[in-house]
Amino acid sequence: MSESENTPQMDLTAALEAMLFVSAEPAMPSQLASALEVSAAEVEAGLDELDAALRTRGLRLQRHAGRVQLTTAPEAAELIERFLGLEMTSHLSRAALETLAIIAYQQPVTRPQVDAVRGVNSDGVMKSLLGKGLIQEFGRAEGPGRPILYDTTPDFLQHFGLSSLSELPPLNLSVLRNGNNGSQGYQNHDEALKG
Repeated sequence: MSESENTPQMDLTAALEAMLFVSAEPAMPSQLASALEVSAAEVEAGLDELDAALRTRGLRLQRHAGRVQLTTAPEAAELIERFLGLEMTSHLSRAALETLAIIAYQQPVTRPQVDAVRGVNSDGVMKSLLGKGLIQEFGRAEGPGRPILYDTTPDFLQHFGLSSLSELPPLNLSVLRNGNNGSQGYQNHDEALKG
């Protein structure tokens, strides 16, 4: 008997977990399907099963821009930073958070569009966010001057403990537009986001 005949077959979910573990970059489900010689639907079912299995563990399945990767659980961030001897993640300024929120909810978006929403020039803030890897250039808009389009990155998701953009809280613009310069007496923007 050959060695491969003695080796028990790995189930699809375990195979996906192993492949994502060794992948240096987020993988497309079609790449995974090709490597495993199974259909894209089988890979998606396996990824859903893996995602459910990881919910109680130290890893999470993160999806972004049609790609998937394994990341550490957001609730383990402080422990991991302490274990690796890393400084605590730098806090983002109010301007950076405001800019990130605009990009996250309207992506892809140009810097002039961000400036129009914020009412101030966002060059410095956007350079900082690019440097931190929270946003990236997405392409160019078709309008005059072909301005650069920006969107969020997988690092953005990881920084905020999200597995996909669909986990962003719903944006209730009517709350932000009514009363007190949009705050309507709310203590912070989180309350306005919850509506």
